[in-house]
Amino acid sequence: MCGRFFRHGVSWEEYRDSLDIIPPENVDPPEAKYNIAPMTISPVVRRNLDTHEMEMFPSLWGLVPSWWNKPLSEKKFSTFNARVETAHEAASYRGAFRHKRCLIPVSGFYEWSRQGNSKIPFAIGLRNRRWFCFGGLWDCAHIDGSELNTFTILTTQPNDLMAGIHTRMPVIIHPDNYARWIDGDYRKMDDLFEPYPTDEMHAWVVDPKVGNVRNQGPELIEEV
Repeated sequence: MCGRFFRHGVSWEEYRDSLDIIPPENVDPPEAKYNIAPMTISPVVRRNLDTHEMEMFPSLWGLVPSWWNKPLSEKKFSTFNARVETAHEAASYRGAFRHKRCLIPVSGFYEWSRQGNSKIPFAIGLRNRRWFCFGGLWDCAHIDGSELNTFTILTTQPNDLMAGIHTRMPVIIHPDNYARWIDGDYRKMDDLFEPYPTDEMHAWVVDPKVGNVRNQGPELIEEV
């Protein structure tokens, strides 16, 4: 699974060069966040269904399918992660899997490993320290007369690094495949769901205070 992630500050120029986004005028790029949790707002990159341009759009982490029309408080099923093995057929995700795929810019994520009676928090990122993108799905529901844009992060089997920490890991899309993930044939995506190469990732132990979502700041990703 992926229940927390972090994102350094990234310039509009970097986003434009990697994701083909036209930077909006007089709008600052998303600020750095070091403890992003489900049911909070985070930017996702998607194809606008009307203009067909790539855009960065703030969305709630925890997908609400378009067919949901009850108050959000009545939604009792968890949708902040979706398993790639079943997302194409699950009622909550299959429409988005076909038509509403997105990228979630991140700099790394957190996972907890149980050791005896304790849970040790790890931060995980790329060895080159570059920001990257999870593969995700987005959707838009109409609730109480308002549009609600939401997303989920896809998860897959762990690589050798993650296998020692958790049984799942987020799907990480290589930059060469960004366009294909957004616009490609959903029936020909299986190779994108392979665990990201172990030798391109690293993990380090961080302070347990990351477990409290109220804690923020770059000190959360410092190795202890």
